[in-house]
Amino acid sequence: MPYAITQRCIQCHNCLPECPTGAIKIIEGEYWIDPSLCDNCQHYVAPQCVVLCPVNSPVPCQTKKGRYKVDERNVPIQELFLDGKSHPFASAIVIWELCNVLAQRQSLPWKIDAFGKLHYQRQIHGGKGTIAFQVTDSVGLEPPVALKGEKVFSAIETFDMRSACVHLLYAAHVTNLDKPWEKEFIINDRQIEEYLGLDKRTDLSKPIKLALIKELAQQPCRFIASIHLPPKGKIEGVCLEKSRIWHLLDIQHHFQEDEMGCKHLVGLTFKIKAGRWAQYFLNRQGCKERTAFYQYGTLPKALLSAVMSIWQKHEGAARMMLWLLFKTKMGREQRVTIPTLMKVAYGEEKFSQVSLQPENRQRLLKIFESDLEVLNHYGFKPIFDPVTYPLEIQPLWAKLVDIPEDGEAAVEFWIDDGSHDTRLTDAAPRGKWNRLMNARILYFEMPPEWKKQLAKSKKKQKTTNRKTQLKPQITLSTEYISEARKKLGLSQRDLAQLTGKSQSWIRDIENGRFQAKLEDQMLLLKALGMN
Repeated sequence: MPYAITQRCIQCHNCLPECPTGAIKIIEGEYWIDPSLCDNCQHYVAPQCVVLCPVNSPVPCQTKKGRYKVDERNVPIQELFLDGKSHPFASAIVIWELCNVLAQRQSLPWKIDAFGKLHYQRQIHGGKGTIAFQVTDSVGLEPPVALKGEKVFSAIETFDMRSACVHLLYAAHVTNLDKPWEKEFIINDRQIEEYLGLDKRTDLSKPIKLALIKELAQQPCRFIASIHLPPKGKIEGVCLEKSRIWHLLDIQHHFQEDEMGCKHLVGLTFKIKAGRWAQYFLNRQGCKERTAFYQYGTLPKALLSAVMSIWQKHEGAARMMLWLLFKTKMGREQRVTIPTLMKVAYGEEKFSQVSLQPENRQRLLKIFESDLEVLNHYGFKPIFDPVTYPLEIQPLWAKLVDIPEDGEAAVEFWIDDGSHDTRLTDAAPRGKWNRLMNARILYFEMPPEWKKQLAKSKKKQKTTNRKTQLKPQITLSTEYISEARKKLGLSQRDLAQLTGKSQSWIRDIENGRFQAKLEDQMLLLKALGMN
């Protein structure tokens, strides 16, 4: 049972340095024991605060009886999701990558640099730039100091995937500010509880919820990033070294006292400010002057509650869901290979290990197909490529999706299925794993509400960029491209070389698997001599 400090405390400071778990805190000039950290000094004969206190102030903390009073907070706080469905959020590469780090954690290839510090680094923008992340144990120390050695591995193991959702909430809040690198925003436990669906968790007590929210709120602030990007037009190159993504400026604790004078934590308020990255990637004025970027997307509230619901049993599905939040910005025609999805869901290291261990492939395959079913349940319907991902190697749930609900119609369905040489319920063909390594998903259909919000966002962006958009005079059909190529005596490989695309891309365009973007249509027109 944790202990609490009563009003008898004379602030002698005897207990503070001797607490083995660091549970004793000084909040607003008064001593308080954090019940989430206090373990009753289980490795000692008696609690050290009790032994050292000259006035017998610490007492066993009793569960607060009755309802918590509504604590009055006078700090003005801006709400998100005013329509109840979505809110804009910063979607720059640094936000994307930190979301990935918080979701993947130890699954990523962390490496030790020349100074003995662990970091995760990868190339971005086609190898023209790099972004690297390090972990710090302090959210307030400036300049931040990266952890070394085993401390980093221990810290990474404690990170919670749900903190990625809090990170996205921060990214949504900064879009409400004109200069987010200069101004801070306020978010409290009530908002986080509502946005993440924790208000529906009746199995969690108030102290447990507050301890969880406090930990999740701090985790995105424990990362520092180094970003290097070359200049682009008028925009100068980005060079940030060990810069915080989020500054946690202050945590305000809200207490209520019981009849014994013991303080009970009833609320938390966090003051957050974006790091220097926002000046490069979330700069409205700079974007108008073409000296900086303003990159944003749409954050559906339903995505947060979905991730919070499935993160334990279906971690792979939750990771793919967060990844799709950013992937959908690239357009519907972007195909995704199965190896790419598996690396997102389970990490590159695990995927590589399983690929070399045939005895473990079947187990990972079952997990992957189950995770795809979870995505489909939440409205992220995978559209399988009929050429590389045909019906015989698709998951069973996908094969059975067209079964009629009417009883008689269902009987006829199964009778018809039984009359064929191959049946839906037949075992998967041999070599399914190898075939999946070359399979693709054409795209994911988004949930209806998400599609509406994405359409609005894209329409707004098109209106803003109308003057700079490429507009071909001809809308190229698949037949038109194929006939024009053949008239010129060009093979698909020849046309691919002329456009700088792959031969498979040309083949997919001519087969109608997806439609070329506006700029790609201009390339095709030029290559076919029709510009």
